[in-house]
Amino acid sequence: MACAEDAKPAYPVMAPIEQYLEASASAEIALARTAAPPSISGDASVQVLGKHGYETAVKGKNGFVCLVWRSWVSWAPGTDDQEFWNPKLRIPICYNPAGARTVLPAYLERTNWALAGSSKAEMKERTRVAVASNRIATPESGAMAYMMGGEGSDALGHHWPPHVMLWFAHTDGANWGADLHGSPIFAEQQDPEPVTIFDIAVPVYSDGTPKTMGPHSH
Repeated sequence: MACAEDAKPAYPVMAPIEQYLEASASAEIALARTAAPPSISGDASVQVLGKHGYETAVKGKNGFVCLVWRSWVSWAPGTDDQEFWNPKLRIPICYNPAGARTVLPAYLERTNWALAGSSKAEMKERTRVAVASNRIATPESGAMAYMMGGEGSDALGHHWPPHVMLWFAHTDGANWGADLHGSPIFAEQQDPEPVTIFDIAVPVYSDGTPKTMGPHSH
C-alpha cells in the first residue's frame, strides 16, 4: 500500500489558479526576458499570465515573443510527467517569429483549457481534435525558441541548463545524433501533436554566465 501511495503524483490535478500567477506583471516581464540575451529579448513582445490566459503586457518590435511557461511540458497532455500540474514551475522562454506564429498558439490555447478547468484527459482529447482539424499548425520551418534563463526553476529550485529549442514535424532523432552519449542534442517526441522538439545545449545563460560556474550552476 505504501508503494502505491508513493507512486501517486504530487500534483494529480490543477492547483488553485492563484498559485500559478506571479505577484506582479513587472516581475513576470523581467523573468520572461531572461529567456534570451538582452539583444533579443529587449525588443521582444512579452506576455504575462492572468486568470483567463496570457495577455500581451509589452508590445515588441522584432517579432520575438517572451513569456514564462507554467508547465515544463508546455501543458502537452500526452505526457505522464508528475510535474504537469505543479504550480511552482516557472520556465522563461522566448520564441522567434516562426515559433511565435506556429508553436506558441497551441501553448496559449492549452493554457486557456487548463485555466478553464479541463482535466488532463480532456486536454488530450481536445488536442487530438485540434490536430485532426488542422487547428494546431505544423511547426513552420525555422521555428525555435531560446530557453537560456538562469532564474526559472522547478519545484526544488533547480535551474535547467541553458539551451535553444527547435520544432519540426515528427522526425527521427537518430538522424540528428540526439540523445547519444556526448551529444549536445536531446529529442522530445510529443503526442498527440505530431511534433519533435530538439533541445540543443549552449554554454552560457542569457546574462553571459557560464553554465558550469557562478550562481546558476547546479
